[in-house]
Amino acid sequence: MSWEIFSDSNTVNILGNEIAVGSLILGAIIMIVGVIIARIISTIFKKYFAANLPDNTAKNLHKLLYYGIIIMTLLAVTTSQGIDLSGLMVAGGIFGIVIGFATQSVVSNAISGIFLMFDRPAKTGDLIEIQASNIYGRLMDVTIFSTRIRLFDGSIMRVPNEKVFTSEIRNVSGSEVRRIEVMVGIAYKEDVDNAISVIRKAVSKNQYILREPAPEVRTDSLGDSSVNLKVLTWIPRDNWDDVGPTLLKDIKKDIDEAGIEIPFPQRTIHYADTSKAER
Repeated sequence: MSWEIFSDSNTVNILGNEIAVGSLILGAIIMIVGVIIARIISTIFKKYFAANLPDNTAKNLHKLLYYGIIIMTLLAVTTSQGIDLSGLMVAGGIFGIVIGFATQSVVSNAISGIFLMFDRPAKTGDLIEIQASNIYGRLMDVTIFSTRIRLFDGSIMRVPNEKVFTSEIRNVSGSEVRRIEVMVGIAYKEDVDNAISVIRKAVSKNQYILREPAPEVRTDSLGDSSVNLKVLTWIPRDNWDDVGPTLLKDIKKDIDEAGIEIPFPQRTIHYADTSKAER
């Protein structure tokens, strides 16, 4: 077997640079090793780390690791071969500026998506509210460019990541318990302490309402037609549908049975008799 192909006299012209064939073979070997390392690292990531992350976050990070290592290996091989990329870099820089102006929102969404994947203000399946956009629904997934949320009418809302990342996010599913607040108005003639006692008994009948923290009934305000009582109760997060729609109904039923009046808004109008003044 002849070893002449590895001598300095055997060269190949690449982008105006004379590169020895042996150096090219060495570069190819380095590239193969880089691909193997990328596969090993991505496999380790999948096996030991991906299970602790949301599916989409794990997939995106896996791709970022794999292709990032390959690109770094390619750049290292190119540099080691002495190839002058200054011309390509200048052209690429000008092209990059043009593309940057045209796709700045895309890049912003991509960067915001990466930050959201690391910050993780909510996980898949959580009930969230993006207050600035008046969006309330269940988080489906966070991709590199957008966040998808399933609304309560069954439709799916796609929100750009930049808007999600720069907005206040309310995670309703972030705690194991939730507080329900309802307002009950009673007539001014009624005994407030008695009304509070009746409401407490009505609340205690509901099997889903927690005893600790204990329910509270407060005198919230003196309205135009009623004394307004605020009822604060805590329930397990997953039992909202069992309590939320029925709590006020149960309270009203017990208030009616106790003979406590819930007044309608009233307004007293006084008419001035101007007929005498005209005489």
